[in-house]
Formats: sequence, structure tokens, C-alpha cells
Amino acid sequence: MDKSSIRKICIDDFAFKKRYSYGTIMVDLDSHKIIDILDSREKEPVIEWLRDYSNLEIVSRDGSQIYASAIAETHPGAIQISDRFHLLKNLSEAVEKYMLRLFPARLEIPATAESRTPQMQTLLDTRNRAQRIRFAKAKYEEGLTVNEIALLMHSSLSTISKYLAMKDEDIPEDISSARERQHKEAIFTKEQKVAYVRKLFEQGCSFEEISRITGHVYNTIKRYLSEDNSNINGHYDYRRSGKLQPYESEVLELRSRGMTYTSIVEIIKEKGYTGTVAALRVFMQKEREHQKRCETETPELKEYIPRKWMVQLIYKTIDDVKEITQEKYEAIIEKYPILGKTYQMLRSFHELIFSKKVDKLESWMEETQKLQITEINSFLAGLRKDLTAVKNCITYSYSNGLAEGSVNKLKVIKRIMYGRSSFELLKSKLLLLELFHQIN
Repeated sequence: MDKSSIRKICIDDFAFKKRYSYGTIMVDLDSHKIIDILDSREKEPVIEWLRDYSNLEIVSRDGSQIYASAIAETHPGAIQISDRFHLLKNLSEAVEKYMLRLFPARLEIPATAESRTPQMQTLLDTRNRAQRIRFAKAKYEEGLTVNEIALLMHSSLSTISKYLAMKDEDIPEDISSARERQHKEAIFTKEQKVAYVRKLFEQGCSFEEISRITGHVYNTIKRYLSEDNSNINGHYDYRRSGKLQPYESEVLELRSRGMTYTSIVEIIKEKGYTGTVAALRVFMQKEREHQKRCETETPELKEYIPRKWMVQLIYKTIDDVKEITQEKYEAIIEKYPILGKTYQMLRSFHELIFSKKVDKLESWMEETQKLQITEINSFLAGLRKDLTAVKNCITYSYSNGLAEGSVNKLKVIKRIMYGRSSFELLKSKLLLLELFHQIN
């Protein structure tokens, strides 16, 4: 073979024994044939090897700085082209590492429309704890795994595990509101106070002594000792009527329009209201507190999206990830805007390296730098070290695909020989096979 006739090549490494010993393969970009292989990928042997090919003009390679420096030293005028596949692969892996580092195993989002069926609304409402526990137990008995139940109920694995570990007799029947719990606690506290006062009285203590011990006034002690005493506050959940009561709905409506308290008072006074502006302010304050309490006691329905589904979107389109609907994707992006920016950055880079618009690379790098993602910043640093070759990959259509395919061919031959071959025998067999195909 006339080595001086070789002008356009792609080179790549391959493993004799993974993580231990490697070689280098060279393929002609014009004829698509394997030219030569080397039993090393270290710089000095590669330099000596490349010197035998004196007229190289174009070399396609991966991001290896060893190959880059070896080519620059032996053929300084040659055009080096960074492989597009390796660039996309390295960027995708950087994004994946970032997602695995930063985001939890399950991403929480508001429940989508498909999850808001009557049954799911009941199950997703955390106040219906008893139903949720029984549903989880039933699905587990049907053969579903903890992970499958967690996805179905849009809950965490730890929550479902707690549900399954709970005994039937420990399942709560209902969950009282915060206000109800406070009321019950108040009744219990009052019962203790009444019981203590009555105990002191039975022991012969006078009202004065009881007052000194407990701190209660005379009338309170008298009421606690009365047979008619009730520990339940008669005003609980009861609201006395006042001057404003007939106009409350109208006040709420007018206030929702943005009207001032003074204007509202003028309107309702014409209809018979005799109270003050201050009464309106007090009423609205209580109404806001009530609304806030209702919102707290009625939590937003949520569901969980496994992180691995989102990782798949690095390598696939949303149409190819069947578990994620467009609605779920938009909900995730709304809650985690950085994910949307990252996916857009990936798509932009993919379009860029096939666009032939090399002048847009610098602006893409500047915009990507603004994301301030450590893993991606490392990728950008690698691009800057090899910027000329990266720009050439956008300008030229050559790639390392031939080298990657040839490595697979080499591995097949190596396996057929059951690993009992020397490097020279493997090289001879590979090149002889290439010659045979060339003749035929």
C-alpha cells in the first residue's frame, strides 16, 4: 500500500482488554477501507505511526487531546475535525450527570387533568388517608410492587411503605380539621381544670384558697362547681348576628371588584346599614383568615414523575417517551424552568453542528455559560480547548462513523479468534480481509 496516497482519514481507539490495553485504528475517508492499526494509543507511538503517512490533509477524530497533539506535531497543516457524535454524546452525558445530581428521584408537579378522575381525586387528597391506605394494601395484594403503587397514587416510596406496614386496626377513620383538633384540645384542658377545682373543693378548700392555688376568680370557681357547667364553649362554630350580617355577600362582591371600604359603606348605608367602616375591615380580615385556613386544609392535588423519564428526554423526543404526555411535560417545565432551558440548549446544539453556521457557535457557548451548570461548564471548557476542530466539524461533513464501524468489525474478528491471537496476527487478518473485500 502506498502510504503517501492517503490524504483523508479518521482515527479512533479500541480496546484489546477494556480499561487495561488499547490500540488505534485508521480508516480512509475516501475508500471507506481500514488502512492500518496500532497496538497503542499513547502519544509517542501514535506520532511515530502518523509520520509514515506524509500527505495527510484531513483527520477526523474524537475529543482525545493525545490524538490532537500528535496530529498537530506530525501534520501541522492538516485539518482536524472533531466528531459530531462524540460531541453530542459528551454534552448529553454532562446533562444527565447534572440531572442525577440536582433533581430528586421523583419530580413533584400539580396533578394533571388525566389524574383528576373522581377516584384519583379522592386518593390524591391526603385528608382521605384511610382510603389511601386501604387502596395501597389492596393493590399490593393484587401483586403490584411498591414502586408501581407509588406511581399510581403519585406518592413517594417511603409513604407507600408506611401505608403497607400499618396494621388494619391502626388505620385512622378520618382526619379532623385543625380547628376541630384545637377545639378538642381546649375541651380536654378545661376538663382538667374543672376536675382540679372540684377535687380541691372536696378536700375542704374554701373559694379563697382555691383561687390562690389555681388563679381562678370567684365566678369561675362557682361556675366550675355548678352541676350545669359545660366544658364545651357554647360559641364554638357559632357566629352572632350583627349589623353587617344582611350585607355580607354584597360586601364580598363589591370588595372583589376593588372598591374601597369607604365606598362600600356609602352604598350599603343607603340600604339600611348603620355600622362603621371599622366593622367592614374586621369582617374582611376574618374572611381572609377563613379562606387561608380552607386552602391549608384542602391541599393541592399532586403527582410524581420519575426522574428517569426526564433523563430519557435527553436522548429521545417526547413522542418516543410514552410515559410523559405533553401536559405533564409542560407542568414539569413550569415548575422546573431550568429543565426547559437545558433541553432547549441541547436541541440548539444538535441543530447547530448540522447547520453549517459556524459563526453561531460562540453565541451558543455564551448563552449556555449563563446557565451556570458545573457539568456543562466542564463540557464548554473542553470545547474551547479544541475550538478549531469543533468549528471544522460544523463546516465539514466528515465524521468518525467509519472508524466506529471498523472497530466493531475488528471486535468480531477478535472474538472469532477466541482472544488467542497476537496483535500482529490480528492486524494481518484484518487487513487481509479488507484487501479481499476490495478485490471483490
